[in-house]
Amino acid sequence: MSRNGGAVVIEVADVTKTHRGGEVSVQALRGVSLVVNEGEFVAIMGPSGSGKTTLLGILGCLDRPSEGSYKLDGEEVGGLSETKRAHVRGQRIGFVFQAFNLLPRSTALKNVELPLVYAGVSSHQRRGRSLQALAEVGLAERANHRPNQLSGGEQQRVAIARALVIDPSVVLLDEPTGNLDSRNAEEVLAIVERVHLSGATIVMVTHSNEVAERATRIVRLADGLVVADEPVERSMVLGAAS
Repeated sequence: MSRNGGAVVIEVADVTKTHRGGEVSVQALRGVSLVVNEGEFVAIMGPSGSGKTTLLGILGCLDRPSEGSYKLDGEEVGGLSETKRAHVRGQRIGFVFQAFNLLPRSTALKNVELPLVYAGVSSHQRRGRSLQALAEVGLAERANHRPNQLSGGEQQRVAIARALVIDPSVVLLDEPTGNLDSRNAEEVLAIVERVHLSGATIVMVTHSNEVAERATRIVRLADGLVVADEPVERSMVLGAAS
């Protein structure tokens, strides 16, 4: 059910996830339910071991729940095969990782084009869409630079462009500022905010309260359960920025 009457993009119901290794099993999620509407910007927080990274992996179709339901745009995707989940990832989910995950021998342009290659988009269309995505993150002039020729902040901006180039249903960010200094972190967060204001649906895992307060809603996990789910007070954000 929608929280505010808008279209539901993500609907997670009673999701559990158990990691098994030999004779040891760890229950990372213990019955998580979550609804994210179109255009929301949700930050997921929690201490180490709370299940936030596991949850993001399920939302990104990198993993599947042990039990429970995960619907993306109304379609049940939690129980899909790896092949079908890979198709969903390539067509509908933009993922930004803390470690950038760029191909080191490829230019920024080629890195951004990669999801479009997998989607079967023609080379001419790939180039145009990728250059536009790089322009949106302020890196049009760095299109032919390889990752080792870019700063950490620029590499993360390339990763954001790669996530956006497929026009995804949802953009997922895993600690997007975790490897950045304060100046580069601010630049990346400003881009994320612009992406949100353009209408994108965003879910971001972060350990930082300051970063989380850039979202419009904070979901807190502990011991594999949602323990709080509250809107961000914009007055608090404005006070922190002043």
